[in-house]
Amino acid sequence: MQKKTIGLVGLGLMGGSLSIALQETQKPYYFIGLDHNPSHCKEALSLKLVDEIVTDISDLSQCDIIFLCIPVDGIISVAKQFTNLHPKCTIIDLGSTKEKISNAIPTKIRKHFVTAHPMTGTEKFGPTAAMANLYKGKVVVLCDLEKSGTYQQNVAQTLFEDIGMKLVYMDASEHDRHAAFISHMPHAISYALANSVMEQEARESIIALAGGGFKDMSRIAKSSPNMWEDVFRQNKENLLEAIHTFQSELKKCQKMVENEEWDRLNTWMSKANTLHNIL
Repeated sequence: MQKKTIGLVGLGLMGGSLSIALQETQKPYYFIGLDHNPSHCKEALSLKLVDEIVTDISDLSQCDIIFLCIPVDGIISVAKQFTNLHPKCTIIDLGSTKEKISNAIPTKIRKHFVTAHPMTGTEKFGPTAAMANLYKGKVVVLCDLEKSGTYQQNVAQTLFEDIGMKLVYMDASEHDRHAAFISHMPHAISYALANSVMEQEARESIIALAGGGFKDMSRIAKSSPNMWEDVFRQNKENLLEAIHTFQSELKKCQKMVENEEWDRLNTWMSKANTLHNIL
């Protein structure tokens, strides 16, 4: 069977883990990497995440499949640079927002694109963060799939199924509202928590007293600020709605504590407990 060429734009956690997952399918792939960070390119080669490195987006135009594993603003920029694509080329972006990306793809190459959001990740980044099971058992949301060519739809669905993902389909705007509450707002809260504690507590106190709860809630504050700035910008309105909703709930908690309404507070907490009947 002839090897299919896969271009990976972005060789960090998402791109590197994707390479490992696809290699484990035992299907014949040849990986070509592109990353603006020279050290990432060297690391990806040494870790055997890619077979070769190229330096220009045009060098990927004849790939069978191209994954865009870069921040969301970068995805929009790169999408506008593709020319002379292989007729059956499938381009899959893995951005955390979808509507602006979906709408920004040039019409002449829109059928080549599948806009996807794998609901997975860690706070780590760079090729050394790549892991074998990042995608396995996780959900991938495929958005505005009707805008993609039939061939490209099939390629993307097969690839994600091959690496053990569960496929969910949504309109891009619907996805962005849900993602604001379930993914983007928690990152905003984690950054705010980390900053509020550092404003009030000395380093020694944090080291001495920080337990599992604080570490769990602040963990994602280690995520890339550059990446999440782009996400917050692209999903501004939905994120603001989510933050306002969160502030309303926090205000309820504040008022119940101020007024010593302990029974009401207990009921409020018990309602929150039921979330884990869903998860």
